[in-house]
Amino acid sequence: MSYTLIDAGVNLTNHQFDDQHHDVITHANEAGVTNMLIIGCDIASSQQSLELAIKHLQYSTAGVHPHDAKSATNELEAQLTTLANNKQVIAIGECGLDYNRDFSPRDVQRSVFRRQLVLAEKLDLPVYLHERDASDDMLSILKEFDIRGVLHCFTGNSVALQQYLDLGLYIGITGWVCDERRGKELQQLVPSIPLERLLIETDAPFLIPRTVKPKPKSRKNEPALLPYIYQTVAQLYQTNEEVIARKTTENFYRVFGLLDR
Repeated sequence: MSYTLIDAGVNLTNHQFDDQHHDVITHANEAGVTNMLIIGCDIASSQQSLELAIKHLQYSTAGVHPHDAKSATNELEAQLTTLANNKQVIAIGECGLDYNRDFSPRDVQRSVFRRQLVLAEKLDLPVYLHERDASDDMLSILKEFDIRGVLHCFTGNSVALQQYLDLGLYIGITGWVCDERRGKELQQLVPSIPLERLLIETDAPFLIPRTVKPKPKSRKNEPALLPYIYQTVAQLYQTNEEVIARKTTENFYRVFGLLDR
């Protein structure tokens, strides 16, 4: 393979990767995945993500996931600002709304989401967004702000997709697109995403591509499996994997402001 890949979203702090970080990144490099964005979901995991990014020369985010919104304190902005002062932190998030699981009350989710958007504007950082079954509220809140960023792990419908694109957001596609059962609607929508707005991510250790053969015994996804997503996405665009790799790499550097570094 003559091209390199970027994994635009990895939950490397998840307990399934405990004591395996070096091996996971080594396997990723061997598969052509040269860079990855390590996701923070609360203050503790954001700190750990930063430490891993520094140690392994990767990138990270700092934020509070809607599942964890109920744990956010009055110190949230100060804590995230301290983390964001490090050059490895290139986005605020994972933040957003999740009305599918409702692990945090919806009013709390909306409040904590707005607080992070305010901070992202103040710090002039992009946002790394999560949305499940909450597109109406999500879009309404996003329109209150002047933000840039990526809607991670998009699985919505065509109406929501167009509105997110209209806001200038980039769209993250995961192994969900490789699922011949749940991913049919997403497979139909992917070609309507402009290549200039596309990012590819594993969301590891979740959402292992169902196209992986044979299936790993652990059923655990990892960045080394990113090429399976690229293969499927390239087929949907009716192009080759190198085109997708080149465009998504350019997109990653552009949306996260890395072109001038």
